[in-house]
Amino acid sequence: MFRNRTSEFIDAHEYPATTEELIEAYGDRDLDLPNGSEQLGDVLGRLEGETFESADDAQLAVYSAVSDKAVGRVGYSDRDPTPLGSPYAPVPMSF
Repeated sequence: MFRNRTSEFIDAHEYPATTEELIEAYGDRDLDLPNGSEQLGDVLGRLEGETFESADDAQLAVYSAVSDKAVGRVGYSDRDPTPLGSPYAPVPMSF
């Protein structure tokens, strides 16, 4: 799921594993995200002392901790109207 073979390394790691162990082993790996990249160590650093029982647990935690560089358009929703005064409100157009 991650680029740069990051998921292969996470899968191959021996579990249970702590956040610190994964940072030490793979913290310098870059995650390619839609709007830039981020080091795995920075992402895992947001998780503060977790212990992962499996590779799936570790990958889900990484998915939940990536920055907004992993999001397409920040603040975008095609389901809810944009709140008044939002900096993400579209520019009004006259047709």
